[in-house]
Amino acid sequence: MMKAKAGSKLLVVHTSSNKASNGMTPASPVPFLGWSRCLWLVVFLALFTCVSLLTVFSTARSSAGAAYQATLFAARGGGGGGDGAAESGLPRYVFDALVQYAAAAGNSSASMPEADVRAIASVLRRRAPCNLLVFGLGAETPLWRALNHGGRTVFLDENPYYVAHLEGKHPGLEAYDVSYATAVRELPDVLDAARAARAAECRPVQNLLFSECRLAINDLPNQLYDVAWDVILVDGPRGFTEGSPGRMSAIYSAAVMARTKGSETEVLVHDYEREVERTCGREFLCEENRVMGTTTPSLAHFLVRGGAAANREAFCGPPSSEKSN
Repeated sequence: MMKAKAGSKLLVVHTSSNKASNGMTPASPVPFLGWSRCLWLVVFLALFTCVSLLTVFSTARSSAGAAYQATLFAARGGGGGGDGAAESGLPRYVFDALVQYAAAAGNSSASMPEADVRAIASVLRRRAPCNLLVFGLGAETPLWRALNHGGRTVFLDENPYYVAHLEGKHPGLEAYDVSYATAVRELPDVLDAARAARAAECRPVQNLLFSECRLAINDLPNQLYDVAWDVILVDGPRGFTEGSPGRMSAIYSAAVMARTKGSETEVLVHDYEREVERTCGREFLCEENRVMGTTTPSLAHFLVRGGAAANREAFCGPPSSEKSN
């Protein structure tokens, strides 16, 4: 009987334990929770280790790539090869690729013909990095800026809204708006006035900032008049209609800038097949300065000498002192 009672008591205790487990957290899962936490800790440590290793490998690859590029640049540009593109830090193959893609886009009406793009690029290849002044903004604006990598490229345009638009689209672009006081229909009159004042306000060598010549552009930032421009590209303003500003002032001002500052300036005039460009090019840039090797039907290339070699009395022909000799 005693054993039976003890057994029943033992059975009662066992039963009450099961009931308690229905209302309380059992004691048996505690070891399980401990193992669960350990498992999560192991997983976390494994993930952390993998991320750390990937970071180390990525950093090592980046450093190796940077070192390789530095070595490649030193081999291409630091060897004194004399190529302007290499000296500017723009590798030759990048220069060529930019020209190739731009030339391929020259089939559209808004773009410059391929022959003209390549002719201008050949000049920049020799002169870059340099001081480049461009009259006119357009589809090739990013190209000229890129090809002159390491130099200073300044753009001038008649439309202040387009200037602001491209400045926002291409951060770091240096561009200024210009006011023109001429029209294509006035070509004969402004040429006659410039010829009559050639020894005075429209002389070939002068500071345009203080010029009274009607063709002179004198509303640019003052510091631009002190720059010795290596290359000047005239591809603006508009000149398709009789009421358009025309490029008389741009060509005249480019001719004066080239003679007043620096020693040799290469001036390129686009749309040279038109009357205004052709007439003003011959009048102020002169046929004796033409570079025929990089001239196309729609692009004229001039090499204008300044400084002591400049003729201060006339745009074309030798100085009177040489004539007398």
